This record gives sequence, C-alpha cells and structure tokens, in this order.
Amino acid sequence: MTGEKNLTEITHFILLGFSDFPRLTAVLFSLFLVIYITTLTWNLGLIFLIRMDSHLHTPMYFFLSNLSFIDICYVTSTVPKMLSHFFQEQKTITFVGCIVQYFIFSTMGLSESCLMTAMAYDRYAAICNPLIYSAVMSPTLCVQMVLGAYASGLSGAVVQLCAILQLCFCGPNVINHFFCDMPQLLILSCSNTFFIQVLTAILSLIYGIVNVVVIMISYCYIIISIMKISAKGRSKAFNTCASHLTAVSLFYASSIFVYFSSSSGSSSKVDRFASVFYTMIIPMLNPLIYSLRNQEIKDAVKRFLKKRGYS
Repeated sequence: MTGEKNLTEITHFILLGFSDFPRLTAVLFSLFLVIYITTLTWNLGLIFLIRMDSHLHTPMYFFLSNLSFIDICYVTSTVPKMLSHFFQEQKTITFVGCIVQYFIFSTMGLSESCLMTAMAYDRYAAICNPLIYSAVMSPTLCVQMVLGAYASGLSGAVVQLCAILQLCFCGPNVINHFFCDMPQLLILSCSNTFFIQVLTAILSLIYGIVNVVVIMISYCYIIISIMKISAKGRSKAFNTCASHLTAVSLFYASSIFVYFSSSSGSSSKVDRFASVFYTMIIPMLNPLIYSLRNQEIKDAVKRFLKKRGYS
C-alpha cells in the first residue's frame, strides 16, 4: 500500500533545461528555434525530393528518406517541449508525458542505429557486388530492412518502457536536463535500479556495439574492394561512403560521450550542450552530409527547379 502511495506522489517532473543561463534565454531560444525549423525544412525537403524524382528511387535514397523521417520524429520528441519552457515559470512535464517523450526518443534513436547498419550493408552490396546489386537489394528486401529497423527500435524502447514503469518516484522530481532521459530518471527513482542499469547495458551492447561492429566489418570489405578498382571509380565510391561514415561517427561518438559522462544521473552544462549536439545538430546536419558532395542530389535539385521554371 505504501508503494502505491509513493508511486502516485510524483505526478510531474520539473525540467530545468537551460534555466541556469537566464541572460542567454532569448539567444538560446532563437538559436534552438532556428535549428529546429532548419532541421524540419531540410529533412522534409530531402524526403520530398527523393519522392518526386524517379532518378532517386534507389535503395540508398529509400534508406536516406527513412533516415530523414526518423530524424524529424527524433528532434520533435524533445525540442518543442524544450522551446515552450524557455518563457514559462513552471517548466513541468507530467509523468505520462515524460514517459511518452522518452519512449518516442528511444524508439527513434534505436531505429536510427539499426537503419545506419542497413545503409552500411547497402553500400557493401553496391561496391563489393555491383553486378548483382539490383538483385540483392530488391525493393522487397529494402522494405523488410527498414521495417526491421523500426521494429528493432520499437522493441528496445518497449523493453525500457516496461522497466521504467516498474520504478517508484517518491522523492525529488527535478530533472537537470531539457528532456526526460534514462540516467536522470534513474537517479530520481526510489526503487532499486540495478536491474534496469543491467538492462540498459545489455541494450547498449546489442544496439550499439553489435551495430558498430557490423558497420566496421562492412567497411573493411568495402575498402578492400575499392582498392581494386580504377582511380575514377575509387573516388566516387569513397565520396559515397564518406557521407555515411561521417554520419555514423557523429551519431555514435556524441551518444557515447553523453551517456558515459552522465551515467551517474547528473547532468552538467557540458552534458546538456553535448546532448544538444546529438538530439538537434546531428538531425540538422544529416541532410547536408548526404547531399553536399552528392552529384545525384544536386542534379535532382536542378531538374526540380527546371520543371518549376526557375532555371
């Protein structure tokens, strides 16, 4: 009975966000708003371009359009709430809202990790087996791989959700962060968190290390194959793979830094700004990373503008 009483005592959490920078409130709000709008514009624009241009109806761009969709959901799970808190005295989020926010955030993050592995396999098939690439990466397989990435992300998030719902929150309800994240929730719990910490470590092993290892193995084969082709083909292959490797490196490096540094549950200023990097900056940069040196994207933009009479 006591446990039930304690469980219902916490009905909301207080997200401190960046309230310890009162003089920078307007600057940070404007900056994060611009980043959010830019992220939505670039990712929606890329999805639209891939959808409208038949030349981009290939496995690589199918995966890329899904990556943009995930990034939109990923950034939207945290940023609108954070922006709304900048000019509110009561920076609260309900217990249910906090759990839902983390569930969506976790689902999208884990799905992106799996999707990046699928994209690495696509590059492996394209470069190491070019003659049978179309047969290997059939539309059916591409859809199955994307659905598999979403299902894997959802499964991991559901497991974490079930574990969080077993916790009791009966003490402090102040989260020194701008969104509900696992380390901060664990430190506020009155329950023994050993099981969920072990569970988190196992999920990190499965979704993090396993995916990274698969990506690294894929690129080892890719590099071996690239060294055997002509200089012109080698340059094109390197450009294609460099974008994916850059995105993967940024995603995992920032995530690892934040989760190792905040494993105690505290959230320093450095941790929060590092979290901004992987929750906001990376989703904004991904469309640029995949487009800047991509001639096919540039040609598609030119064709679109020509159809609209702009050139």
